[in-house]
Amino acid sequence: MIRIKTKAPTGLEPRRTRRTLMLGLPTVWGAVAMTYKFVCPLAQLDGLGARIATSAVFFAVGTGLILRVRHTLMRELSEARAVADAAQSALLRPLPSRLDGLALAAGQLSADRGASIGGDLYDVVATDHGVRVVMGDVRGHGIAALGTVGAVLGSFREAAHDEDELGALLRRLERAHARHLRQRAREEHPAAGGGEPENPVAEEFVTVLLLEIRRDGAVHALNCGHPWPYLLRPGAVRSVEPMSGGDPMPPLGPFPLPAELPPVRCGRIRPGEGLLLHTDGIEDARDHHGRFFPLRSTLDGALRRGPIMPQAVIHAVYSRLLCHAGGRLCDDAALLVLRNDRSRVPAQHAGPVVCTAHKVL
Repeated sequence: MIRIKTKAPTGLEPRRTRRTLMLGLPTVWGAVAMTYKFVCPLAQLDGLGARIATSAVFFAVGTGLILRVRHTLMRELSEARAVADAAQSALLRPLPSRLDGLALAAGQLSADRGASIGGDLYDVVATDHGVRVVMGDVRGHGIAALGTVGAVLGSFREAAHDEDELGALLRRLERAHARHLRQRAREEHPAAGGGEPENPVAEEFVTVLLLEIRRDGAVHALNCGHPWPYLLRPGAVRSVEPMSGGDPMPPLGPFPLPAELPPVRCGRIRPGEGLLLHTDGIEDARDHHGRFFPLRSTLDGALRRGPIMPQAVIHAVYSRLLCHAGGRLCDDAALLVLRNDRSRVPAQHAGPVVCTAHKVL
């Protein structure tokens, strides 16, 4: 038998040292103060100068204690944020600036002050079936939502290449989400003895919008409770149009998917045009008068400046959003903007965006 001597993780020793200092230094400072009070001859005098000196010593001890504790806590907080940022980057990987003829940019604002972690998810992958896009919104926000974000995104990144149809891809996401909820329920209710809990995290759900963008710019979609995207047409009379496919299906979690999942055909993105996907944390943001954020008019203003620049659009929306909400959001807010830079396709009538459901053969 081969025995391998394992070592404790390297991060534990510095953490133990910091905790020892945090507990030991106040004790040392307290001992110094008490020693001064009872041993130092100056502290035994009743004169004004002696009292001032004694007060100065205790003030210095107290200030040193507060500063040391504050420094330790700030360092711990900084390390926790670094770990959170690393976890967020591993889940929401930075999108490439270009992918299969599309220019991309994405961003997220967390509702938790000082945190970059949120419950919104997005990704874009190029597959043999076209460029596939996912955007979703997990119930809740912050660290508690990370598990669901990881389960859904992990399933999407694999199934987007394997499944020929969007309906099959959506079912893979549903199964991954259900497995994650069952596992969470077992961990939170160990009294179930490894069996299925009676009510496994029943109120948890995630909205999902799936898009498939073909080589000719045709857009197909499946929507489970998520806001529909906006079609961006710079220079047009109506530069911002909602790409609506009717009423979406319920979010994943509370109800099973229907037996038939025909994708919705949402028209075409012509060269130079774009799409903006978002979570409801943007349009639901209110100002101090209770007014909702005017996303559409904000996009209209951003597109008047010239061609669609995905990163500039995101910057314009977030700048006005934070100003509208007074710098504090009540929900996570994610944006994803893409622009079609592919070769031009035959001209088509630029009428209203009409979505129809059909089966992809």
